[in-house]
Amino acid sequence: MASDFTLGTDGTAAINTILAEEANRIGNDIHKRVLHTSPWINLVKQTSFPDGLGYQLATLVYDRAIPTVSDGGAAGTNWAAVGTQQGSANAFNTVTEGGDSLKDTLTETAGVGGSNRSFLTITKELKEYSLKRAIIESPRISLEDLRFATHRQDQLRAVMDTMTEATRFTWEQRYRDEFERLAGNLVLCENSGTTIQTLVDDNATDNTTKDNKFEGVNIVGTTTAGTNIENTTNATETTNASEALANVSNAIMDKVYYSLVRKGGGSNAYGRENGRPVFGLVLSSEASYQLQTEAGFRDDVRYNNAKVSDLIAPLGVEKSFRGFYHLVDDMAPRFSIADNGTATAVSPYSIDASGVVTMNGSYDTADYEAAYIIHPEVMESQIPAPLSGAGAIKFDPVSYKGEWKWKNIPHEHVNPDGTLGFFRGVLASASKPIKTDLGYVILFKRTSSTPAA
Repeated sequence: MASDFTLGTDGTAAINTILAEEANRIGNDIHKRVLHTSPWINLVKQTSFPDGLGYQLATLVYDRAIPTVSDGGAAGTNWAAVGTQQGSANAFNTVTEGGDSLKDTLTETAGVGGSNRSFLTITKELKEYSLKRAIIESPRISLEDLRFATHRQDQLRAVMDTMTEATRFTWEQRYRDEFERLAGNLVLCENSGTTIQTLVDDNATDNTTKDNKFEGVNIVGTTTAGTNIENTTNATETTNASEALANVSNAIMDKVYYSLVRKGGGSNAYGRENGRPVFGLVLSSEASYQLQTEAGFRDDVRYNNAKVSDLIAPLGVEKSFRGFYHLVDDMAPRFSIADNGTATAVSPYSIDASGVVTMNGSYDTADYEAAYIIHPEVMESQIPAPLSGAGAIKFDPVSYKGEWKWKNIPHEHVNPDGTLGFFRGVLASASKPIKTDLGYVILFKRTSSTPAA
């Protein structure tokens, strides 16, 4: 089948820029610049997206339930002495005959002679999610370049490694953004009175209402435009709440830890020490250092010799700190906040017009940063399995994990001899929300010298 790409508009004009030739002699060593990696790929659970059920599914999650003293009443359980109940004609309920009706009327009376029942209400929630796909292509490459390229095997290996890193970087961004989108708690580290806000997705798109809700977009990441992170509803304010943000502190982390334990998050934590759960905290090196060197907390590092869990140890973590494994992500999202409270992400990388990736100096000076309490039950990444055909129809299976494949598509005018091609990677995943209330996004002012309280 012929391709529709045309010369110049589909990258074919740059076909001679991939492999270097012998014009200026190149040494035997071929080097390449690399991107930083983070723990997101290792910790987000990956499963297969189910076939034959469409591309939009829902998760059924049953809520917590505790007894109440009456139907819809206060929490508690009715207890009464058995001996007192036995003094009644019927120890547990009184039945009044319904006469000619087909059923009797059951009269409930709490206390002596009654049923003394407590009630348990079962509630559940459906959380919808859908499949999304991304496609990445390399520039068009001429196979004739291989004839004249120097050290072509080493160069091709460097090119393949670069594309592999690009895939990994894309997945890291995907997992971080999706976890942030689904996390059910927002913590704005303030000078005083810091609270844990429960986020509710109201599917708003204007992001103008200051209602403490998660308005359909990420707080940071790739969709920050228009996001308002103010935690006040005072329409006459002259100073944004964001301007009062402080640095991350152990007092705030303690508050988050106790909240997570009371929600039942400890039953499937990443580790346990002295009978207490240890959770995962994804943060930058600077934030980790801030917590571990905060005045009054340094001995927690000095005297902590507990063994790290087998799941966390391969990530290079040697110890926990005050109930958390510090999982360093040195590309943690950073952003600036305008006077109107709008957050704007600051990328660690810059790309010029020719496609060269360089470090972005603004990332190092950005005031605000995000950290995450990651929990294995918040979400799953479901990736479709390769499909090789259906019935008598057979075709080449596509890996949706970003595996790069060489494509050589003949074209009557542009590629008649099949000497031009490109690498193509396809990625697809659906982020399955589960217990989203176990996920936390912590926003703080990294340049502040005041610990949040």
